[in-house]
Formats: sequence, C-alpha cells, structure tokens
Amino acid sequence: MPATVIVGAQWGDEGKGKIVDLLAQESDLVCRYQGGPNAGHTIVVDGETYKIRAIPSGIVAGVASAIGAGCVVDPAVLIEELDDLEARGHRTDGLVFVSGNAHLIMPWHVALDGARERRLGNLQIGTTRRGIGPAYADKATRIGIRVQDLLDPKILREKVELAAGEKNVWLERVYGIEPFDAEDVVAQTLAHAERLAPYVEDTSLLVDRALRDGRDVLFEGAQGTLLDLDHGTYPFVTSSSPIAAGAAVSFGIGPQRIDEVVGVSKAYVTRVGEGPFPSEITGPAQDRVRELGGEFGTVTGRERRCGWLDLVALRFAVRVNGITSLALTKVDVLSDFDEIPVCVRYRLPDGEETEDFPAHQSDFHHCEPVFETLPGWLEELAGPALPPAAADYVAFVAGSLDVPVTLVGTGASRDAVLALQP
Repeated sequence: MPATVIVGAQWGDEGKGKIVDLLAQESDLVCRYQGGPNAGHTIVVDGETYKIRAIPSGIVAGVASAIGAGCVVDPAVLIEELDDLEARGHRTDGLVFVSGNAHLIMPWHVALDGARERRLGNLQIGTTRRGIGPAYADKATRIGIRVQDLLDPKILREKVELAAGEKNVWLERVYGIEPFDAEDVVAQTLAHAERLAPYVEDTSLLVDRALRDGRDVLFEGAQGTLLDLDHGTYPFVTSSSPIAAGAAVSFGIGPQRIDEVVGVSKAYVTRVGEGPFPSEITGPAQDRVRELGGEFGTVTGRERRCGWLDLVALRFAVRVNGITSLALTKVDVLSDFDEIPVCVRYRLPDGEETEDFPAHQSDFHHCEPVFETLPGWLEELAGPALPPAAADYVAFVAGSLDVPVTLVGTGASRDAVLALQP
C-alpha cells in the first residue's frame, strides 16, 4: 500500500529500525515523523552495524529519507551522521531531506535537560539528557529556532539572542551553570548552516507529491506508544507523539491517506528509565533476557529493564494506533527458556481483573500482572519455519490481539525475519 506507518507498540526499542530497513527496500520514500537523536535504531547489514539516530533508517537501503516537522534536530549530530554515512559509502545528497519547520536542539537545551534531571533527584523522568524535552518545550512556547532559520542569518541571530537571554537567566540563577555567549552560539550555528542548507526541503509537499504519484511511502517513529506524550504513561513519557497519527501531523497530510499501520513489538518487553512496569521480570531471569537480547541503549548504553510480554499494553497499542498487522521481533531471545510467562490481564488494586489498559494512572501504578505460562521451544530459530512451540507462541499473541502477526524476527541480521501469511 502507498502509505504505511511503522510504530513502536511498547516503550520503544522494539526493533523498528530493522523492520523499517526491511520494508524500505520496497519503498520509494522513508519518513521520520517525531523524536530526536536520543532514540537510536540499530541495523545490521552484511555483518556491518549502523546506529542511526537522526536520519530515517531507510538511508542504509539507499532510499530517499525525510525528517518531518514533528522532529527536533541537533545540527551537530545530524552532520556527524551524514559524514559517517558518506564515509561508509552511502550517498546522502539528493536522498536526505529535512523539514524547514523542524526545530533545532540548541546548546542550552542539552544543558537544561541535564540540570533538570539532576535537580529532580529521585523524581527524575529518566531522559537521555540530549535536550529533546527542552527543545519541544520551546516549540510549544513559540520561542524555538527552526531549521529554516539556518537559511537567514539575520533571523537566526535575532532568535538566538532572544532565546539565549531567557535561558541564561535559568541556567545561572536556578541551576548555577555558566551562561552561553549568544555570539559564540550564532557563529557555531551558522557553521552548521552551511553544511545543512542543501538538505532543507518542504517535506509536506515532498510526501504529497509522492503519494499523488502512487509511490510507496514509509513513515517511521521513534520511541513507542507507551511513551506518547498524550496517551503514554505520563509523566514517564517522551515529549512528542510516537503514535501512528503523529505521522500525518508531522508531514502535513490528511489521516485518511495512511493505508496500513504496522506495529512493532518484541516477543518480550523492555523499558528504559523510570516509571511503572507491570510485567517486569524479577530475579536472575531479567539479567538473562538482557544479555541474550543485548538490551542496552543504542545511544546511551544504558541497561534496559526487561519484562515478559504484556498483552494488556499491547492491546492498548493496537487500539490507539489502529494497528493492522504486527511485527514480532527478537523471538529468538526466548529460545533459551523452557517456560515463557505472558501477561494476559492486570489485577487492579480493588481485586478486579481487566484485559483493558487502565485509564487512571493510580490503577496502572499499582496493578499486578496476571500471567499465563506457555511452553518454550529450546532450539534455535533456523530455517524457513518456526518450531511448533514458537509458532504456537506467535499464534497465541495474534489470537489474543485479533491482529495478524506477519513478520517474525529470528536474529539480529537484516535477513533474519520470517514473513507469515496473515
């Protein structure tokens, strides 16, 4: 179908990059619709590992890639990524496009992000301290600096001086941090402007023309559904909208133009940072899953918290995204377990059990998982078919959600994916 959204169905880190890379090979344009360089996608191609942070994952497959207005861009990180891709033989000119309406992450955003987390102490959100939240906050208060401002030195200078004046008050008086010199920031940003200017594009028009021409457009988000600013486990969320509807907003197209929504979920669950996590594994099994799955942050290297698959949360993701099919990744990681618990319901504080995600945060924070245990398969996932117990596990997930599982991840490499008939 012409327009497909790839959305994380958990707390991020589901393996979206691999699925995007796979589907990008049959697409004409890949579009990143939210987030910033705190969220990395890891792709393994011919034994070579790519850790993509800013540019859509499709670039590794040589497909035109666009960064939408709903993203925030750290110019230094983007330039570093462009340089690295070109050094490894990947063309970027004429293939990478950045919305002029996307907002820039400025040096004070990074400083404020770290300072706020330190000040919060035990109440910290668990951000990656890359300046993402403060950049989105400035966007909402209408003092943000946009990518298109790089193209007009006069406007850029005026905006930097305005923003620096306000941010320096906070940095000095609240957090005791050295202020930024506006002239230094302007000079540094103008240096970035020269490198990035050729990539600035009207990405809304770009996508509209592609869809009108009947071309295949793939939209990818960062993070995952449960980190959505409006629908996630607030306040332990990101600062944008990873859900599928965010693709239409970011690229300025009507929601009716989205044809398919592919949800990506691990065969278990991971979460980075703070916040409630009902199906979190207790005891040594957590370390076992973490090591087998390589569950460490692409960008930060932080250990990810690991849990058994949570069908209550996954059912919620199916609902709020309109997921039409599911890609179940890292099924191979569970090959080391003779029994595999799956969370099928929550037990609420009043003793009631529910298959629906709680609407009230207090219920979610204090609920207990109700598990059903499935048999493991204790064998490698090799060949064109899954072992019977693994196939039963996949069928159990699909049947519980009433959504077909069409892709199954059986290893780290690009080709370690089985396509299933819906």
